[in-house]
Amino acid sequence: MRTGLLGALGWSAAAVLGVLGVAAFLLVLTPAKDAALPTRNKYGLVFDAGSTHTALYIYRWPVDKENGTGIVSQVEACTVSGPGISSYADDPAGAGASLKPCLDKAMKIVPIEQQRDTPTYLGATAGMRLLREQNSTKADQVFAEITKAIGEYPVDFRGARILTGNEEGSFGWITVNYLLETLVKFSFTGQWTHPPAEDLVGALDLGGASTQITFLPGTTTEDSSTRALLRLYGTNYSIYTHSYLCYGQKQALKMLVASLHQGNLSSQHISHPCYPSEYQENVTTAELYNSPCVHAPNTSSPAQVLTVTGTGDPVACSIAVQKLFNISCGANRTCGFNGVYQPPVRGQFFAFSGLYYNLHFLNLTGVQSLSTVNASIWQFCNSSWEKVRKEFPTMNRTHLRDTCAASTYTLSLLLQGYKFNDTTWPNIHFVQQVANVDVGWTLGYMLNLTNMIPSETPQRVIGLQRSNWIAATVLLAVMLILIFCLLTVTCCQKNLSGYERV
Repeated sequence: MRTGLLGALGWSAAAVLGVLGVAAFLLVLTPAKDAALPTRNKYGLVFDAGSTHTALYIYRWPVDKENGTGIVSQVEACTVSGPGISSYADDPAGAGASLKPCLDKAMKIVPIEQQRDTPTYLGATAGMRLLREQNSTKADQVFAEITKAIGEYPVDFRGARILTGNEEGSFGWITVNYLLETLVKFSFTGQWTHPPAEDLVGALDLGGASTQITFLPGTTTEDSSTRALLRLYGTNYSIYTHSYLCYGQKQALKMLVASLHQGNLSSQHISHPCYPSEYQENVTTAELYNSPCVHAPNTSSPAQVLTVTGTGDPVACSIAVQKLFNISCGANRTCGFNGVYQPPVRGQFFAFSGLYYNLHFLNLTGVQSLSTVNASIWQFCNSSWEKVRKEFPTMNRTHLRDTCAASTYTLSLLLQGYKFNDTTWPNIHFVQQVANVDVGWTLGYMLNLTNMIPSETPQRVIGLQRSNWIAATVLLAVMLILIFCLLTVTCCQKNLSGYERV
């Protein structure tokens, strides 16, 4: 009877041992996504050195999910005081000094122990492209002073350079689709999936000196100069992208005033239909023609003073703005404007930067019909200078003066330039942010340079929770003790059996 009891104890111990083994096995296989432990973050800094201003964007992401999607968050955006870096052509040291307040702010955000590992970039766009065309030596001096200034900070500075127009457009497209998770998405089944191509959205960008349009066309892009080939998350994309230099808002409005002047060179007076009626200012010929985007007539004297008077005429304003675009296309060819090839616009588009701000000021960024947008712009353009100043007393004088011209230019660019119409207008979404991140080229630029968007679809790696490892270790220790007890019981059982036979 005693032998039977010991045998039963042995079988009981074996059963408990099996249960504990299964429990330990299940605990070890529990995926890490259920863990509640804090995640260590990495940081990245990107300067957007535009033609009119510079901004620093501070990004953060979990260090163990670099190949994931929708995981980069914007911690802060710092606007640099003063104009764009191209304006410091005659004071290159000033360009470097202007960045320091935002860098000081970044150093208070990025943990000290991580600063030296924080990738930092500066990308310059159309303003520096124009300066390089005018004087490449001055452009190099500006970059040298910027590199020197950033080099004084404990960051991993990876250089300053000028983006091409197509890069600017492509990185903006990557940013929008990355944030919308239309490139790749992690499904509830635990697998990476590629949303259908129809979910991809186009990107429309308007800066101070250039404008970009980028989208996935319905057919193969005929002109290789407007084609960008990307491989993202294991999928190839052939996107259409083009950047129009000199058609950013600041340069376009300068071209507008110059064209009005050239319409009557014998006069020292310029009637401007896009400026509010009763508005008046003086400008020298040198100021008007100080850009490579605007060609001065041979007969003009740089010191000549011109008087610009607003007439507040929305019809004449629209006609004058449309003359900036050459919308004729060659035979059997579709184009945007100025003879540049462009396939028909297709799908949804996100419009940001100047396109958003120009319409946001007039509360026109919501889902509204094109006729409503036209009517609102027409009403504002028909206002007097006295009326708009009373309505917007705190608004910057230059911004208020240019509102009619800028909003009219936005419409003409989208309709006459990019060939949107009544049917496709509702497909344009005017946004400043997506998923609480400012939309622009900077995020796509950083994602590309840090290889955070792999060329192949990432494999799902299941980690283990620290708590699960501890629990499994305890269970394994208990199992070892039970094994020892089981062996002891077995030995005792054999000895007792031997005694009984004697």
